[in-house]
Amino acid sequence: MDSRFSRGKSSILERSLARPKTEVNAWKALFGKEADKLEQANDDDKTYYIIEKDPLINSYISVPKENSTLNCASFTAGIVESLLTCSGFPAKVTAHWHKGTTLMIKFDESVIARDKTMDGR
Repeated sequence: MDSRFSRGKSSILERSLARPKTEVNAWKALFGKEADKLEQANDDDKTYYIIEKDPLINSYISVPKENSTLNCASFTAGIVESLLTCSGFPAKVTAHWHKGTTLMIKFDESVIARDKTMDGR
């Protein structure tokens, strides 16, 4: 997959999505556009955020008023988690309401250790 998952700069996400090497941008292939924003948490080197102001998946689902806290982008979080984990970058991904929808990615400690080793070369 293409190393440009979104517009942000993240060495871990760029490396994680660079295997296997093809010319496909995963996010763009799934949703027809790049993610709005990619951020790394200031206080945790394992946590990243993919921010979508208006997720495509939420556009086609109406949520009843009694379930107003339900974020259907949890489905997207599962896709991203599977993509990362199957690419050799185990992570937990959850969906939250913040600046639209925010997917919070928490990489496994082994990913961070491997990334630091690669940066040391």
